[in-house]
Amino acid sequence: MTDSKQRIAIIGAGIGGMSAAYDLVKAGKDVVIYEGSDHVGGLAAGFKEPHWDWTVERFYHHWFHSDEHMLGLIDELGWSDQVLFPRPVTVMYHEGKFYPFDSITAALMYPGLGWGVNKIRFGLVGLYLRLTKNWRALEKTTVDQWMRKWAGDRVYESMWEPMMIGKFGEEYAKVVNMAWMWARLHARTTRLGTFKGGFQTFADKFAERLKTMGVEIKLNARVNGITQAGEGQVSLLPEGAETQTYDQVLATTSPGLLARLAPDLAQPYLQGLLNLKSMGAVVMVVSLKHQLSTQGYYWYNIPKQAGFPFLSLVEHTNFLSPEYFGGDHIVYIGDYLPQDHENFDLSQEALEARFLPHLRKFNPNYTPDWVNKTWLFRTRYAQPVPLVNHSQHIPDICTPLPGLYFASMSQVYPWDRGTNFAVEIGRRAARMMIEDQKH
Repeated sequence: MTDSKQRIAIIGAGIGGMSAAYDLVKAGKDVVIYEGSDHVGGLAAGFKEPHWDWTVERFYHHWFHSDEHMLGLIDELGWSDQVLFPRPVTVMYHEGKFYPFDSITAALMYPGLGWGVNKIRFGLVGLYLRLTKNWRALEKTTVDQWMRKWAGDRVYESMWEPMMIGKFGEEYAKVVNMAWMWARLHARTTRLGTFKGGFQTFADKFAERLKTMGVEIKLNARVNGITQAGEGQVSLLPEGAETQTYDQVLATTSPGLLARLAPDLAQPYLQGLLNLKSMGAVVMVVSLKHQLSTQGYYWYNIPKQAGFPFLSLVEHTNFLSPEYFGGDHIVYIGDYLPQDHENFDLSQEALEARFLPHLRKFNPNYTPDWVNKTWLFRTRYAQPVPLVNHSQHIPDICTPLPGLYFASMSQVYPWDRGTNFAVEIGRRAARMMIEDQKH
């Protein structure tokens, strides 16, 4: 069979799936993307009101200045002039007040760390984690153990422990390995970026570019099964359509979904997928008539013990101008939660009643009539949970089912989930698929 006739299917039109398609079609493959929803973009997708010029992400997203994979792809596509990097203000909660915490100077002034030796230890730990590249040694211990030893109980309990509990809940906060924290502090920057028009605008432009290159993108095309076909090929069972056979298939789903779609996978690999842990996310997007943070704060980090029913509040229009959104002020209320938490099942009205009254704590002038509209988005697969020695449990991209490959946020470890590493793992999977077809 010649290269030009090799047929490849990708399950999922998120950033990872589309990045893989980009390299595969450039290598001369026939590529089809199956996407179960009515839009591309995956968890980075957005939505738009008629009077808005820009889209708003369903789950808050931004890029870091160090996101070389994402920014490199955008450069290849010729769109670097459409990437914006404002400098918003992030704040930390301490004893009823919020303090800026997005620079060395701000960190030194933050009262939650105390003074003297605690600030020195905080600074030295941060410097070490920025400089070291030996993350494999760090994955042998937990964030809780390592930080208490080197940063001290006061620094850890005031600075990092609230974030760990917020991200991973009481169940996992003490067992996440230190390499995960290293990755966050090692590579991230205080400069945050976005795409002109929003992430959905980028995803739509990317999809259109892929189509001009010959990629077929099927929306509202859910896949119900993956099975082995003859001669090392893979069969897909699309919902409401006939079985289709491909030379290779790349699944960019969650590990749990792949396990359900491909029950014929070898038992050790299948069990490995099922053993992976992850947290879900619940995000309410709120359109307000007025600015909530008159100080212009963008990102509020809120410890769970402070009594708020959410982890973070993000005022999107203190990052981007309200003019892009018809003058509306856009606020995200977000939380990472166990997959069985009641917030995944409560109605939107019930969550509004739970969340919105707390907006007065950010601005005492807030009243319910400030709210124009709310939107609710939920996903049970948002934040993978990396336990000690996690690198030994990452599923291989090349699955034991010949011709089937897997690329997900659970495999970008030690790096944290996000569009930058979706690009990286999508393109890495594509390289493997191209190389394997040569043999």
